[in-house]
Amino acid sequence: MAREDFNDLLWFLAVAEEKSFTRAAAKLGITQSTLSHTIKRLETRMGIRLLTRTTRSVATTEAGERLRQSLAPRVAEIEAEIASLMEFRDKPAGTIRLTLSDHAFENLVWPKLRPKLANYPDIKLEFSIDNGLRNIVEDGFDAGVRLGESVEKDMIAIRIGPDWRLVAVASPGYFTANPVPEHPQQLIGHNCMSLRQTRGGGLYAWEFEKGDQELRVRVDGQLTFNTTLAMVDAALRGYGIAFVPEDLVEQHVAAGDLVQVLGDWCLKFPGYYIYYPSRRQSLPAFKVIVDALRHAEP
Repeated sequence: MAREDFNDLLWFLAVAEEKSFTRAAAKLGITQSTLSHTIKRLETRMGIRLLTRTTRSVATTEAGERLRQSLAPRVAEIEAEIASLMEFRDKPAGTIRLTLSDHAFENLVWPKLRPKLANYPDIKLEFSIDNGLRNIVEDGFDAGVRLGESVEKDMIAIRIGPDWRLVAVASPGYFTANPVPEHPQQLIGHNCMSLRQTRGGGLYAWEFEKGDQELRVRVDGQLTFNTTLAMVDAALRGYGIAFVPEDLVEQHVAAGDLVQVLGDWCLKFPGYYIYYPSRRQSLPAFKVIVDALRHAEP
């Protein structure tokens, strides 16, 4: 295969992973027409159709998926090896891509990383903020941040924060007009805010536990969000009961702007962990990030 053909394969891999010519072209820094022409040229040269295209989506054919699965790990190994050479520089350098939730970013990751960045100007960080459980290998991330109970068993996981819990809160005005629930089942009939889960699109069922009793309550209400930060604002404005991380609302509760209910039913979750495949351990820039995030036990 001619040397220039390897670029064509890398461009095919970008389209296959992004499932979009538009996003892949932006990622590669080329025009969409140039990318489309290159893929057609590759398919013609190989005599195999690699992608199926519609007006709304792009998907790999059986042959294209086989090629993607063969290429992706090899390209990742090469990229990791090149990145590891950065240790010969005076300072750690490289781009680290992280996937995490808005809560993890705002209340844990960003406060820990922010004071470190000035010391490492050659380290670049890309944050992808959503509440879905992303496949970091397939989606091209260096690492992810999620609760300890959700980390895949084949990943290296390092604790970066303490245990925490979700709590049910609403404004005093809301409870002036509505009865205060004393049992999780009494949430049914209340105006509760739902959280749309990014992966799968389902609504999160509120989880409660007291003694040996475990309950999952499917609430209903006027508002549905895919971010907890917006739920706090809506609760403060009297739109109903929100089920959100306690650290987001403890100051509002202390100030009397929100009322917490069902506190003895709200269970703690294992804290956040950063997780990643083992091949990332040797990268100096990645080690800087992990060390900055590592949780110090009290």
